[in-house]
Amino acid sequence: MPRTRPGETRADVYRFVRERLVAGRPPTLREIQAEFGFRAVETAREHLTGLVTEGKLLHEPGRSRGYTLPGSASTQAMKLVPLLGLHERLVPLLGRVQAGALVTAVEELEGWIPVQASVARGNSEDLFALRVRGESMTGAGILPGDIVVVRRGAAAVSGEIVVALVDDEATVKRLRKGGRVPRGSVELHPENPAFEVIVRPARAVTLLGKVIEVRRYLETTQLIKTAE
Repeated sequence: MPRTRPGETRADVYRFVRERLVAGRPPTLREIQAEFGFRAVETAREHLTGLVTEGKLLHEPGRSRGYTLPGSASTQAMKLVPLLGLHERLVPLLGRVQAGALVTAVEELEGWIPVQASVARGNSEDLFALRVRGESMTGAGILPGDIVVVRRGAAAVSGEIVVALVDDEATVKRLRKGGRVPRGSVELHPENPAFEVIVRPARAVTLLGKVIEVRRYLETTQLIKTAE
């Protein structure tokens, strides 16, 4: 079997890591090992170290998935790490989500907010935050301008508040399924009688995550840390 040319494997590793980082799913060393069939996990580490030396990746010490692309939003966030407390992590604030009628989902990075490490559970990549628009969730204490912290891809049970994607549009609502909900359907309930319940086939609804925290800042410019 022909030998791999010098540098070819590292270039392949870089493409794989870059694609995962762009997708927001930084790979672990063992995932890289499995992808390329390396006999030892240290081989994956050596390639990553080499890519850092070449300036193609940046590495945040002390984090198992602490590799980022130069100039990326995650890299910008690294500049804020020294400002954090010992038990805090940074979570990206991604645009806005509608608490009312549906609105096209926006994932434009607005800045970063700190969360307690106990909330992040050691993996802040699983969290993101959204600024709320609309008044459909006021009965749950979620007001326009509030920020919801969301655990990405978390399994949600009926009755929990979620961020859902419906026909490429995002909304924050209380999830209802099972019980009196028609079989094969999902209901997204507002917490304001002025708004209607959204009923869709389950296949037409993508749960982006479960709301685990609601924040209200009186001085947002002081509390929302925006990377420059």
